Amino acid sequence: MSERETLGSRIGFILLSAGCAIGLGNVWRFPYITGQYGGAAFVIVYLFFLVFVGLPVLLMEFSIGRNSRMNISGAFRALEPKNTKWHLFGPVAIIGNYILMMYYTVVTGWLLFYFFSAVKGDLKGLDASSSSLFFSELTSSPSYQIIFTYLAIILGFLICMKGLQNGVEKASKVMMGSLFVLIVVLAVNSMLLPGASEGLRFYLVPDFSRIRENGLFEVLYAAMGQSFFTLGLGIGSMEIFGSYIGKERSLTGESVRVLSLDTFVAVFSGLIIFPASFAFGVNPDSGPSLLFVTLPSVFSQMQAGSLWGALFFLFMSFAAMTTLIAVFENIVAYWMDSRSWSRRKASLVNMVLMLILSLPCILGFNVLSSITPFGEGSNILDLEDFLVSNTITPIGSALIVLFCTSRYGWGWNAFINEADAGEGLKYPRKLRIYTAYILPLLIIVIFLKGYWDKFI
Repeated sequence: MSERETLGSRIGFILLSAGCAIGLGNVWRFPYITGQYGGAAFVIVYLFFLVFVGLPVLLMEFSIGRNSRMNISGAFRALEPKNTKWHLFGPVAIIGNYILMMYYTVVTGWLLFYFFSAVKGDLKGLDASSSSLFFSELTSSPSYQIIFTYLAIILGFLICMKGLQNGVEKASKVMMGSLFVLIVVLAVNSMLLPGASEGLRFYLVPDFSRIRENGLFEVLYAAMGQSFFTLGLGIGSMEIFGSYIGKERSLTGESVRVLSLDTFVAVFSGLIIFPASFAFGVNPDSGPSLLFVTLPSVFSQMQAGSLWGALFFLFMSFAAMTTLIAVFENIVAYWMDSRSWSRRKASLVNMVLMLILSLPCILGFNVLSSITPFGEGSNILDLEDFLVSNTITPIGSALIVLFCTSRYGWGWNAFINEADAGEGLKYPRKLRIYTAYILPLLIIVIFLKGYWDKFI
């Protein structure tokens, strides 16, 4: 096997890892649940769980990657004690990456379509009704979805094919830099709109009565779940970047920086959405309707709305593409590590495979719309998302925590020595009992609650 590639810079590692974490969940889910569960009061609870649930798992993924110098599948096999079976989860984690991309590529295609539509002026004059129809026409058309989904897939794998430093790292730096500029510009524009102050008050002023209305446990669960899922943990998509860096800096400090960038984008997304929505009297709904129905109707009412709409969907396309490229890199690395394939072969084979695997999600909105896995109104995308978000990622995260803390796995001492190697912030060793026993229980609660809400 040839010598392992490495990232060219520390900032490349941080931006690439943050790019993987920063995605559609930051814009779809975070602003909505923040408003639903009490604004600033919810943000405080969310940040608490981000530090105590998200950070340790992220740190463990980076540590496993840096010590093993392999993808998640090979890493378990390399680090596990003799005659143990931790490596059996490795291929499951990789399958999780494939399932995630089966629908994430489609949604990325929608964003690219909306960006081009905004540039052409097709979003002008849309109200709530016509905006809903516009989105329905897109999802009912397999051809438009295939064109833009395939554009996202081909672009992503071509970047991976160019190499780790010249392709993946360079593209992520450009996209993430552009994303940060765009999000600040968009947030400032929204906050300066007439009537935006009401939206800012809704988003930033704590409303504890809303917490009481929803119930304390529901709020705690929502905050814990968001802190967990926002980072895309449990399937090795973060672990792979740990395998590409040296030991000059401690991984706790680097993990905090990645978390900070992810939180920055989530918070600023709310500063775009809530002031603009309230300024034009539009309810900021959650899910696809927020991005593809509510916001286009808001931009159509703004002065220079086509410009702001185009910039917003360009920002969202960058957010989605950085995640796409990061997960594609994990998939490509798996085949390079496990089968000694060249980067070119792994990229091309998986590009063709992903072109095929994206079709069920695309067709689930039209040709295969009769397939309703969770009853009327559900579709193939819902099934794929449930398999990843509610099944593989929590199970994977729990296993990663147990692997790093149990004497039957890699073990606490091996993990903490790797995490603390290098200059910078160290992981508090006095948190061992919490990390080894309480943290896995919290993750199991997230897993069980997801199934309870879906089936009971």
